[in-house]
Amino acid sequence: MAVAEKIRGNIVNNTKTFKLHSGLAIDSIEILDFPLCKLLLCNDCNYPWFILVPQIADIEEIYQLDWQQQQQFLNESSLLSEFLKQEFSADKMNVAALGNVVPQLHIHHVVRYKNDPCWPKPIWGQHPEKPYQENELQVLINRIKPKLLAIIAEQN
Repeated sequence: MAVAEKIRGNIVNNTKTFKLHSGLAIDSIEILDFPLCKLLLCNDCNYPWFILVPQIADIEEIYQLDWQQQQQFLNESSLLSEFLKQEFSADKMNVAALGNVVPQLHIHHVVRYKNDPCWPKPIWGQHPEKPYQENELQVLINRIKPKLLAIIAEQN
């Protein structure tokens, strides 16, 4: 992966303690840590739906990150998007930072297919969330986590 070459080191240097917003913690499963971001899986099996959250305290907007963190955030988002598009043979990646409900900065990465129930509309508010069954969750985590950890390890 070409994008993987851009992700290096740990640039989390905020002196305040990072705490994941309760809204994200309730609705998602922690998968792994990139150098800057925590990777979450949204607990909705309607779509492969992942969320990147910079592990910097008290950040609500991208411009509040310093320049190096902004670049790292973009690199990690690009890497994740490329990986997910390839891994899930996506027709399109929806990548969005909204923050209207959860103010903590986070970016959604949703794998989309032309035959999914909401295509071509956005997924928000279209269908009720459907939590993963435990076995489905483990299969998905076991599918992606080792591959992403290997990509991250190559870069350090």
